[in-house]
Amino acid sequence: MNKNYFDLKGQVALVTGCSTGLGVQMAKALASQGAKIVALARRKEKIDAVAAEITKDYGVETLAVQCDITDTERVNAAVDEVMAKFGRIDILINNAGTGAVAPAEDITDEQFNGEMNVDLAGTFKVARAVAKKAMIPAKYGRVINIASMYGLVGNKIAGSAPYHAAKGGVVNLTRALAAEWGKYKITVNSICPGYFYTPLTKETLDSDFFQQNARTMIPMERYGNEGELDSAAIFLASPASSYVTGVNLPVDGGYTCM
Repeated sequence: MNKNYFDLKGQVALVTGCSTGLGVQMAKALASQGAKIVALARRKEKIDAVAAEITKDYGVETLAVQCDITDTERVNAAVDEVMAKFGRIDILINNAGTGAVAPAEDITDEQFNGEMNVDLAGTFKVARAVAKKAMIPAKYGRVINIASMYGLVGNKIAGSAPYHAAKGGVVNLTRALAAEWGKYKITVNSICPGYFYTPLTKETLDSDFFQQNARTMIPMERYGNEGELDSAAIFLASPASSYVTGVNLPVDGGYTCM
Protein backbone atom coordinates (compact mmCIF):
# COMPACT_ATOMS: atom_id res chain seq x y z
CA MET A 1 0.00 0.00 0.00
CA ASN A 2 1.26 3.48 -0.89
CA LYS A 3 1.78 5.38 2.36
CA ASN A 4 2.96 8.59 0.70
CA TYR A 5 -0.35 10.20 1.66
CA PHE A 6 0.34 13.70 0.41
CA ASP A 7 2.04 12.98 -2.91
CA LEU A 8 0.66 15.40 -5.54
CA LYS A 9 2.97 14.52 -8.41
CA GLY A 10 1.22 14.78 -11.79
CA GLN A 11 -1.61 16.88 -10.38
CA VAL A 12 -2.40 20.45 -11.41
CA ALA A 13 -3.29 23.03 -8.78
CA LEU A 14 -4.86 26.39 -9.64
CA VAL A 15 -4.41 29.03 -6.93
CA THR A 16 -6.23 32.35 -7.21
CA GLY A 17 -4.88 35.48 -5.59
CA CYS A 18 -1.45 33.96 -6.17
CA SER A 19 0.55 37.18 -6.42
CA THR A 20 1.44 37.76 -2.75
CA GLY A 21 0.89 36.53 0.79
CA LEU A 22 -1.00 33.39 1.69
CA GLY A 23 -1.79 32.46 -1.91
CA VAL A 24 1.90 32.24 -2.76
CA GLN A 25 2.65 30.33 0.46
CA MET A 26 -0.01 27.71 -0.31
CA ALA A 27 1.09 27.41 -3.95
CA LYS A 28 4.64 26.70 -2.76
CA ALA A 29 3.32 24.15 -0.27
CA LEU A 30 1.55 22.22 -3.03
CA ALA A 31 4.59 22.53 -5.29
CA SER A 32 6.71 21.02 -2.50
CA GLN A 33 4.56 17.88 -2.86
CA GLY A 34 5.08 17.78 -6.63
CA ALA A 35 1.98 19.56 -7.96
CA LYS A 36 2.15 21.68 -11.09
CA ILE A 37 1.06 25.21 -10.23
CA VAL A 38 -1.19 27.70 -11.99
CA ALA A 39 -0.71 31.14 -10.43
CA LEU A 40 -3.79 33.24 -11.17
CA ALA A 41 -4.22 36.91 -10.25
CA ARG A 42 -4.74 40.35 -11.79
CA ARG A 43 -1.14 41.61 -11.66
CA LYS A 44 0.75 39.96 -14.52
CA GLU A 45 4.25 40.96 -13.42
CA LYS A 46 3.62 39.53 -9.94
CA ILE A 47 2.34 36.14 -11.07
CA ASP A 48 5.08 35.83 -13.69
CA ALA A 49 7.63 36.30 -10.91
CA VAL A 50 5.84 33.84 -8.61
CA ALA A 51 5.64 31.17 -11.32
CA ALA A 52 9.32 31.58 -12.18
CA GLU A 53 10.33 31.35 -8.52
CA ILE A 54 8.28 28.20 -7.93
CA THR A 55 9.72 26.48 -10.99
CA LYS A 56 13.25 27.41 -9.90
CA ASP A 57 12.83 26.37 -6.26
CA TYR A 58 10.64 23.27 -6.62
CA GLY A 59 11.32 22.03 -10.14
CA VAL A 60 7.64 21.82 -11.11
CA GLU A 61 5.95 23.13 -14.22
CA THR A 62 4.05 26.38 -13.70
CA LEU A 63 1.74 28.69 -15.60
CA ALA A 64 0.89 32.34 -14.83
CA VAL A 65 -2.63 33.37 -15.84
CA GLN A 66 -3.85 36.95 -15.56
CA CYS A 67 -7.49 37.09 -14.51
CA ASP A 68 -10.01 39.24 -12.69
CA ILE A 69 -12.22 36.71 -10.89
CA THR A 70 -15.21 39.06 -10.98
CA ASP A 71 -15.28 38.83 -14.80
CA THR A 72 -17.18 35.68 -15.79
CA GLU A 73 -15.89 35.65 -19.37
CA ARG A 74 -12.31 36.07 -18.25
CA VAL A 75 -12.69 33.33 -15.64
CA ASN A 76 -13.99 30.93 -18.27
CA ALA A 77 -11.20 31.89 -20.64
CA ALA A 78 -8.59 31.42 -17.91
CA VAL A 79 -9.83 27.91 -17.15
CA ASP A 80 -9.80 27.12 -20.88
CA GLU A 81 -6.19 28.33 -21.02
CA VAL A 82 -5.19 26.01 -18.19
CA MET A 83 -6.99 23.06 -19.78
CA ALA A 84 -5.28 23.74 -23.11
CA LYS A 85 -1.90 23.72 -21.36
CA PHE A 86 -2.28 20.84 -18.90
CA GLY A 87 -5.51 19.05 -19.84
CA ARG A 88 -6.62 18.86 -16.21
CA ILE A 89 -7.20 20.80 -12.99
CA ASP A 90 -7.16 18.54 -9.94
CA ILE A 91 -6.95 21.14 -7.17
CA LEU A 92 -8.46 24.60 -6.83
CA ILE A 93 -7.53 26.97 -4.03
CA ASN A 94 -9.97 29.89 -4.11
CA ASN A 95 -7.81 32.41 -2.29
CA ALA A 96 -8.41 35.77 -4.02
CA GLY A 97 -10.16 38.29 -1.83
CA THR A 98 -10.36 41.82 -0.52
CA GLY A 99 -11.38 43.58 2.69
CA ALA A 100 -13.37 46.74 3.46
CA VAL A 101 -12.66 48.08 6.95
CA ALA A 102 -14.93 50.76 8.44
CA PRO A 103 -17.70 51.02 11.03
CA ALA A 104 -20.81 49.27 9.69
CA GLU A 105 -22.82 52.49 9.78
CA ASP A 106 -20.27 54.15 7.47
CA ILE A 107 -19.88 51.33 4.94
CA THR A 108 -21.01 52.43 1.49
CA ASP A 109 -23.09 50.39 -0.92
CA GLU A 110 -20.07 50.29 -3.22
CA GLN A 111 -17.88 48.82 -0.48
CA PHE A 112 -20.46 46.20 0.46
CA ASN A 113 -21.21 45.20 -3.12
CA GLY A 114 -17.52 45.14 -4.02
CA GLU A 115 -16.76 42.78 -1.17
CA MET A 116 -19.53 40.42 -2.22
CA ASN A 117 -18.47 40.58 -5.84
CA VAL A 118 -14.89 39.53 -5.13
CA ASP A 119 -14.98 37.32 -2.04
CA LEU A 120 -18.27 35.51 -2.59
CA ALA A 121 -19.33 35.78 -6.24
CA GLY A 122 -15.73 35.54 -7.48
CA THR A 123 -15.17 32.39 -5.45
CA PHE A 124 -18.29 30.87 -6.93
CA LYS A 125 -17.43 31.85 -10.51
CA VAL A 126 -14.02 30.19 -10.38
CA ALA A 127 -15.36 27.06 -8.66
CA ARG A 128 -18.19 26.81 -11.20
CA ALA A 129 -15.86 27.08 -14.19
CA VAL A 130 -13.26 24.66 -12.83
CA ALA A 131 -15.88 22.10 -11.82
CA LYS A 132 -17.76 22.27 -15.12
CA LYS A 133 -14.76 22.23 -17.43
CA ALA A 134 -12.31 20.04 -15.52
CA MET A 135 -13.41 18.27 -12.36
CA ILE A 136 -16.89 16.98 -13.22
CA PRO A 137 -15.70 15.46 -16.52
CA ALA A 138 -12.75 13.87 -14.67
CA LYS A 139 -14.94 12.68 -11.77
CA TYR A 140 -12.29 13.99 -9.37
CA GLY A 141 -11.40 17.23 -7.69
CA ARG A 142 -10.31 19.05 -4.58
CA VAL A 143 -11.82 22.51 -4.08
CA ILE A 144 -10.46 24.54 -1.17
CA ASN A 145 -12.14 27.87 -0.51
CA ILE A 146 -10.25 30.33 1.67
CA ALA A 147 -12.88 31.78 3.99
CA SER A 148 -11.89 33.35 7.32
CA MET A 149 -12.41 32.95 11.03
CA TYR A 150 -14.51 36.08 10.51
CA GLY A 151 -16.84 33.99 8.38
CA LEU A 152 -17.63 32.11 11.60
CA VAL A 153 -17.73 34.88 14.23
CA GLY A 154 -17.96 38.64 14.57
CA ASN A 155 -15.27 40.95 15.95
CA LYS A 156 -14.78 44.18 17.88
CA ILE A 157 -11.23 44.96 16.82
CA ALA A 158 -11.88 46.24 13.29
CA GLY A 159 -15.30 46.91 11.77
CA SER A 160 -15.60 44.89 8.57
CA ALA A 161 -19.23 43.80 8.20
CA PRO A 162 -19.06 43.24 4.41
CA TYR A 163 -16.04 40.96 4.86
CA HIS A 164 -17.83 38.97 7.57
CA ALA A 165 -20.91 38.65 5.39
CA ALA A 166 -18.97 37.58 2.30
CA LYS A 167 -16.80 35.07 4.14
CA GLY A 168 -19.85 33.72 5.96
CA GLY A 169 -21.32 33.20 2.50
CA VAL A 170 -18.19 31.32 1.44
CA VAL A 171 -18.57 29.05 4.49
CA ASN A 172 -22.08 27.99 3.50
CA LEU A 173 -21.29 28.01 -0.23
CA THR A 174 -18.65 25.42 0.65
CA ARG A 175 -21.29 23.20 2.26
CA ALA A 176 -23.68 23.65 -0.68
CA LEU A 177 -21.08 22.76 -3.31
CA ALA A 178 -19.88 19.80 -1.25
CA ALA A 179 -23.43 18.47 -1.13
CA GLU A 180 -23.96 18.90 -4.88
CA TRP A 181 -20.61 17.73 -6.19
CA GLY A 182 -19.93 14.78 -3.93
CA LYS A 183 -21.49 12.48 -6.53
CA TYR A 184 -18.69 13.48 -8.89
CA LYS A 185 -16.02 12.54 -6.32
CA ILE A 186 -15.21 16.22 -5.83
CA THR A 187 -14.56 17.33 -2.27
CA VAL A 188 -15.23 20.95 -1.32
CA ASN A 189 -13.84 22.32 1.93
CA SER A 190 -12.79 25.68 3.29
CA ILE A 191 -9.95 26.92 5.43
CA CYS A 192 -10.83 29.72 7.84
CA PRO A 193 -7.54 31.44 8.70
CA GLY A 194 -7.05 33.81 11.57
CA TYR A 195 -4.58 36.66 11.37
CA PHE A 196 -1.35 35.60 9.66
CA TYR A 197 1.94 37.38 9.22
CA THR A 198 2.61 38.45 5.62
CA PRO A 199 4.72 41.34 4.31
CA LEU A 200 1.53 43.44 4.25
CA THR A 201 0.35 42.62 7.78
CA LYS A 202 3.60 42.44 9.77
CA GLU A 203 3.70 46.08 10.87
CA THR A 204 0.04 46.04 11.96
CA LEU A 205 0.24 42.73 13.81
CA ASP A 206 3.42 43.75 15.62
CA SER A 207 1.80 46.94 16.96
CA ASP A 208 1.17 47.15 20.71
CA PHE A 209 -2.60 47.15 20.13
CA PHE A 210 -2.62 43.95 18.07
CA GLN A 211 -0.11 42.21 20.32
CA GLN A 212 -2.36 42.87 23.31
CA ASN A 213 -5.32 41.59 21.30
CA ALA A 214 -3.44 38.35 20.59
CA ARG A 215 -2.70 37.80 24.27
CA THR A 216 -6.33 38.46 25.17
CA MET A 217 -8.29 36.81 22.35
CA ILE A 218 -6.14 33.95 21.02
CA PRO A 219 -5.40 30.88 23.17
CA MET A 220 -2.00 30.50 21.49
CA GLU A 221 -1.38 34.18 22.34
CA ARG A 222 0.15 34.96 18.95
CA TYR A 223 -0.63 35.32 15.25
CA GLY A 224 0.02 32.74 12.56
CA ASN A 225 3.48 32.46 11.03
CA GLU A 226 4.46 31.72 7.47
CA GLY A 227 4.03 28.02 6.76
CA GLU A 228 1.42 27.32 9.42
CA LEU A 229 -1.36 27.20 6.84
CA ASP A 230 0.56 24.85 4.56
CA SER A 231 -0.32 21.52 6.18
CA ALA A 232 -4.07 22.25 6.10
CA ALA A 233 -3.88 23.12 2.41
CA ILE A 234 -1.78 20.05 1.58
CA PHE A 235 -4.11 17.71 3.47
CA LEU A 236 -7.30 19.03 1.88
CA ALA A 237 -5.66 19.00 -1.57
CA SER A 238 -4.41 15.44 -1.27
CA PRO A 239 -5.90 12.01 -1.93
CA ALA A 240 -5.68 11.48 1.86
CA SER A 241 -8.72 13.73 2.37
CA SER A 242 -10.99 11.65 0.13
CA TYR A 243 -13.70 11.28 2.81
CA VAL A 244 -13.56 14.87 4.06
CA THR A 245 -15.99 17.29 2.46
CA GLY A 246 -18.19 20.21 3.49
CA VAL A 247 -15.79 21.07 6.33
CA ASN A 248 -14.82 24.61 7.34
CA LEU A 249 -11.46 24.29 9.10
CA PRO A 250 -10.33 27.14 11.35
CA VAL A 251 -6.57 27.67 11.46
CA ASP A 252 -6.62 30.51 13.95
CA GLY A 253 -4.63 29.63 17.06
CA GLY A 254 -7.90 28.81 18.81
CA TYR A 255 -9.59 32.21 18.31
CA THR A 256 -12.97 30.67 17.41
CA CYS A 257 -12.96 28.11 20.23
CA MET A 258 -13.78 30.76 22.83
